[in-house]
Parts: sequence; C-alpha cells; structure tokens
Amino acid sequence: MKIPYVNLNLQWKKEKSSLIKIINQTLESDSWVGGRNIYKFEKNIARLCKTKYAASLNSGTDALTLGLHLLGVRRGDEVITVPNSFVASVSVIVHLGAKPVFIDVLPDQNMNPELLEKAITKKTKAIMPVHLTGRMAEMFEINRIANKYNIPVIEDAAQAVGSLYNNKPAGSLGAIGCFSAHPLKNLNAIGDAGYLTTNNKKIYEKVIELRSHGIVNRDIIKKFGYVSRMDNLQAAVLNYRLKNLQKIIEQRRKNVELYDKYLDKKYVFFPNEKKHEYNSYHTFVIQVDKRDQLKEYLKKNKIMTAIHYSIPIHLQPAAKSLGYKKGSFKHAENQAKRILTLPINQYLTRNEIKKISDKVNIFYMKNL
Repeated sequence: MKIPYVNLNLQWKKEKSSLIKIINQTLESDSWVGGRNIYKFEKNIARLCKTKYAASLNSGTDALTLGLHLLGVRRGDEVITVPNSFVASVSVIVHLGAKPVFIDVLPDQNMNPELLEKAITKKTKAIMPVHLTGRMAEMFEINRIANKYNIPVIEDAAQAVGSLYNNKPAGSLGAIGCFSAHPLKNLNAIGDAGYLTTNNKKIYEKVIELRSHGIVNRDIIKKFGYVSRMDNLQAAVLNYRLKNLQKIIEQRRKNVELYDKYLDKKYVFFPNEKKHEYNSYHTFVIQVDKRDQLKEYLKKNKIMTAIHYSIPIHLQPAAKSLGYKKGSFKHAENQAKRILTLPINQYLTRNEIKKISDKVNIFYMKNL
C-alpha cells in the first residue's frame, strides 16, 4: 500500500462523527462570520502560547502582513529574515513596500544569529526569524541583538504551534507571533486560517479593528481596514482540534524517535533536538546526497515525500529586483539541493516508518 506524505482523508474519517455535529451546530446558528467560537478560540490560543492576547485571522500570511504593518514597517524600510522559508514570509514584506534583507541559516535550517548584527542598518524596522519545520530559531541570541538595537522581533511561527524554546512557547518570544492553521499544519483548519499572538494591548486592539474593514460598529469606520477575519466555522473546528494537539505533537515526536533509530546516519543528516528545544515536527526534513534520485526511488516504492523548499526565495524570478545571486547564501542554497521531507503524520505506524527508513538505507547502500 502507498504511504502518503499527509493523510487528511484519514483525519477526516476519525473525526467525522464529532465534526459533523460541530459543523451542523455552527451552521444552524446565526453567526457564520464572527461569533462565540471565535472568542473561545482566541482565549484558547492565548492560553496555549502564554500571551495576553490572540487574534484570529484568515491566514498566516495576513497575520504576518498585519503584524509587520503594526510594527511600523513602511515603504523603504528593511526587514531581516531568511531565504529558505515559504514565499509568504517574504511576499508580505514586499507588499508593504519594504525590502527583505536575507541572512544565511544554520545546519538546522533556522536563522544564524551570528550573521544578524552585520545585516542591521538604519533602515531595519523588524527582524523576522522563521521557526522552520517546527523547530524554533535561536531566540535568546536573536532577542539579545534585537534589544541592543531596539528593533522589534516578529516570529514567523506558521509551522511551530506547540513548539518550545527554554520552555517558552512559539509566539511568546517576540513582539508578535504569527501562525498558520492551513490544513497541512499540526493544528489545522478545513481551509485557510491563521492567528496572531502578542502581549501588547495596542497591537491587539488594532488587529481586531483592521481585520474587519476597520469597522468599530455598524455606523463608525475608524480606519480603512481589510477582510482578514477568521470565520466562525473554522474557529469551531480549531477549538475541537486543539484538544488533540498535544497528542498529535507527541505522536510526531515518537515518529522522529523511530526515524532516529532506523535511519543510517552514514547517509542521512537531520539535526538532533537540543536540550532547550521541544520541537513539534510540522515536518521531518532530512539532508542527503542524491536527493532527487532518492525521492524518485521512494515514489517507485509507493512512499510519498515532499521538498520544502527546492529553490530559495532569493533565487526565485520574483526576487530578481532584490539584487541577490547564486552563491549569496551558501548554506541555504546547499540545503535546498539536499533536503527531503519524509512522512511524519500522526497516523503512521511503526512498520511504515521502518519501511521508509529501510528503503532510504537500501538506496544508499546500492548507490554510494
């Protein structure tokens, strides 16, 4: 049988009886846009992330857009980030008229803090580390440098709900935390959704205002806003799935332990979890030689994989005007040629993980 990369179909089958009731209750109410599920979800997320406030939104992309805007990022400003994330991390900067300034990454694919200080200029308005794969960036050093220069940090935590750094949750270590609840995330909606966390009351109040056209009430529009709100149905589904989030993360962590046991480290590299980390493993990314050949070999053996991401953002056609070129960020570029995302979803069995690992090992025994 085929081993899928993700298994949303099985998730639906396991949750169907409960979710049908929740969906019916929500649609039978008069609150399809806004409603009690929204407020409940925001309280739940603030509690999970240990922040004072949380605002539900329609995507992680809008969370980043509004977050950067409320930190004062405007045309001509600069935002420091990494080139190996999903494109939304950078497109939001560009759409605000600002310039993304990239720095290279560590072996774990996250921002290298040693390169941060040199990238800071008078135009730097924010620093955006990306907690890639569910592993948090080195926030202690990033925040130390940010505080030194009085520059706010906005966490792109789209992939990191439930992750910890020195026992502090993703979304609680910057001025703002931005999350996605896309169907592929550990905490997933049944469509696009996202949310923002902060301890700053003014930021929270402005997000609430801007996400719904800037409407204060039916008669007053304080500022021209956006349509960035989460709908009540997605919030209802997320409230239900929040109850199982920790179990999902724990199962994914157990799956990584099995990979660690079965994969031959002579052929495969993946960063070990450090003592101060608690990784939620949104994805499980290995770094290997002959990546494309391995991917094809696994596909022939009915094992589905993915690549996150095969072309760094600074080498994308859309980034041509930024002035970067091949060789600008050697670590990110080298990793892009070697990274492969193996199945990590919570429905995998031990035998399936062993089969995946065995096939990886056999490929290299035959080809190296």
